[in-house]
Amino acid sequence: ITILRYSLKKIVSFPVVLPTVIGAINHESEKMISSHWYTDRKFTITLTSVLIILPLSIPKEIGFQKYASTLSVIGTWYVTIIIIVKYIWPDKDVSPGIIPVSPASWTDVFNAMPTICFGFQCHVSSVPVFNSMKKPEIRPWWAVVTVSVIICLFVYTGTGVCGFLSFGSSVSQDVLMSYPSDDIAVAIARAFIIICVVTSYPILHFCGRAVLEGLWLRFKGEEVETDVARERRRRILQTVVWFCLTLILALFIPDIGRVISLIGGLAACFIFVFPGLCLIQAKLSEHDVRSTSWKGMVAYGVVMVTIGAFIFGQTTTKAIYQDIINHPSSP
Repeated sequence: ITILRYSLKKIVSFPVVLPTVIGAINHESEKMISSHWYTDRKFTITLTSVLIILPLSIPKEIGFQKYASTLSVIGTWYVTIIIIVKYIWPDKDVSPGIIPVSPASWTDVFNAMPTICFGFQCHVSSVPVFNSMKKPEIRPWWAVVTVSVIICLFVYTGTGVCGFLSFGSSVSQDVLMSYPSDDIAVAIARAFIIICVVTSYPILHFCGRAVLEGLWLRFKGEEVETDVARERRRRILQTVVWFCLTLILALFIPDIGRVISLIGGLAACFIFVFPGLCLIQAKLSEHDVRSTSWKGMVAYGVVMVTIGAFIFGQTTTKAIYQDIINHPSSP
């Protein structure tokens, strides 16, 4: 479900950015941009998804994505640097709104956790990435994980802090949408975001497809498929069905924010609950003497599960409550 939601988020966010890039190239205002048929949301979603995202999602191995992903990483660094530079040397037309220095309530702190966990869900694709390494060993893998987390920390912290300080409480959910549409540097950053969207969807889709493939083989009682033709047909079918499902949902869900707020608590489960349960199970399966470090690791796993369960329950309950309160009453 989490991988499907992430895939949906990627497709939905694509047409939000693309029209602004076109407008910056043509030096058109936002009102003029929206009047063109080729900037219509449903058209841009369908065209770009079918021509770019679907072909990238079909290959069997995840290593195929390494070249496009390299450009995506460069793009994320560029976006972060632009936002930091814009904060240090702001445009004259940009004026920040109110900048709150504390949350309105203590629950707001936990409401931000699903978004934070959602951003750091790179471990979902860690297993296939590990298997695609030239030397799938623990020592180089630690270096890969450390560098990746440092990059994520820099990107998210720099973008979030400087973007919020630039616009305050009036900042858009997509911080790049808060800048003027005719800013060339920001338009390039939006183009890089498009590349990030295009390259990240196939990676998350690969993980979801691998799960489906594993469930199918387990259901059939078979080992890894040796018939190349059968495996190819099944892989293409799984990819097309998954792609069509996310595309249909993206076309008919205009605001992905509500979806994420409602089921965003699942991200906390993937960050805290499931790793905590795995840690507890791993320790309980050991037959060595239960030392102090063993008890400490089990206690740590229990704490992780407790925190994750609390965040999931609290954020999901509040999201449902907010949807009920804000839902327009029927005539």
